[in-house]
Amino acid sequence: MAKTPRILVTNDDGFESPGLHALREALSEVGEVITVAPTLEKSACGHSLTLTRPLRFVELEHNFYKLDDGTPSDCVFLSLKKLFEEAKPDLVVSGINRGANMGEDITYSGTAAAAMEAVLQGIPAIAISQVCRSQCQEIDELGYRLARETARTLAKKVLSEGFPLPERQFLNVNIPPVEPEECRGWQITHAGRRAYGNDAQVHINPRGQEYYWIGLPRLDWHPHPHPRNEWSDFEAVRENYVSITPIQLDMTSYGEIERLKGWMNDGNRH
Repeated sequence: MAKTPRILVTNDDGFESPGLHALREALSEVGEVITVAPTLEKSACGHSLTLTRPLRFVELEHNFYKLDDGTPSDCVFLSLKKLFEEAKPDLVVSGINRGANMGEDITYSGTAAAAMEAVLQGIPAIAISQVCRSQCQEIDELGYRLARETARTLAKKVLSEGFPLPERQFLNVNIPPVEPEECRGWQITHAGRRAYGNDAQVHINPRGQEYYWIGLPRLDWHPHPHPRNEWSDFEAVRENYVSITPIQLDMTSYGEIERLKGWMNDGNRH
């Protein structure tokens, strides 16, 4: 009798997020789903681990825990100690994030960070995010239907055919804000170039003290021709395709190593 695959699910929007529950429901058709999610929203926390205070698992129901008060990386790291001591999960899926994780936003993303932690631990991983047109209001109308279908399809493919990437790499998936019947398919993409501003609002609290609130920037990006003319994640989503990007954790710029050696040697001659 075939062994039922076990899938660890987490996110960075917190344990009450509709996207998390949509993902749990979708993957329950594929295997046994064990969910460990942060108590509070941890958007843009990056690949952070909690080292300065203890953390506590709170069981909400069978196979569903919140980590009080952990990050997505904590959720994966500590789950392996508490829930998967005998055998690692077959797959980690992080999401469904409320909002895009494209371009350099991947470095901020707690959703992507959970997938990073998983592949560091030798577990195949997928990060999945639902792109919004504006402020994410339309997600409630869409109901994560395309995201659920995509997550289910990818998980089945990974579990039946094996993970397609080398070690320390994960799949970063971004879903266009359309109904499944409006989706044009999928594109394998590279991470695009995000256009960043510096949006922050300054306010005065009742005690007269100044404070800042970082705003939500528009999802702008710079065209970035790739040497092999591949689509960027931004281009794919704009054209109503699901974007699937292979992400590697090794950020070394190998093409610049020799140039940097020459630059350092030139400096030593003076």
